Amino acid sequence: MSEWWSYSLRDLLLFSPQTYYRLFELHNLAWWPLHIMALAFGVAVLALGWRGGDRAGRAIAAILALSWLWVAWGFHWQRYASINLAAGYFAWAFAAQGLLLFWLGVVRGRLTPASVSSMQSRFGLGLLLFALGLVPVMGPLLGRSWTQAEVFGMAPDPTALATLGVLLLANGRRTYALYPIPVAWCLISGATLWAMEAPDFAIMPIAALLAVSVTVGHAFMRRAT
Repeated sequence: MSEWWSYSLRDLLLFSPQTYYRLFELHNLAWWPLHIMALAFGVAVLALGWRGGDRAGRAIAAILALSWLWVAWGFHWQRYASINLAAGYFAWAFAAQGLLLFWLGVVRGRLTPASVSSMQSRFGLGLLLFALGLVPVMGPLLGRSWTQAEVFGMAPDPTALATLGVLLLANGRRTYALYPIPVAWCLISGATLWAMEAPDFAIMPIAALLAVSVTVGHAFMRRAT
């Protein structure tokens, strides 16, 4: 019997890349044309983030909360759980993030976008644009079918990245509790893609690392002034 330390993450993967991407295809086909509404919500988040203000922050938080709750149930619980034993835990984590966004963002009003003139806010806006516009086309650009595209509000990766972008736009210490779950998902997604030898495996972890680095750097600069 082989020793446990002789196994790699690739040996522990319970599904093939074809099965994983087919999951997105089935999910997209089952819920089309809900994607149009999800993309419209994404554009609304972008416009509200640019506009700024307390009401805009609460509206953004409501959209993000709904998106996380929907991905928790519609993707993780209904789809991903059929091929990954850990997906049930992912569903609970996404649901928890949705409730946190509702409480801290909608009820407490802590996601008010700051001025886009700061470096942190500009990076947040760029990350938000990347999640909404580039993540859905990355798969097709890498040779996968358009039916397997990952869209904000429908798939976990762009939803997590867009949320990190919004947190950077909020530009304040009061949003720190909203970072752990999106960052953890970025790392989990990157590890999964790495195990499948996907060429885009590093994108999610790098984006999360940059988001955290920019946030920490901004906090130190603010404390120093």
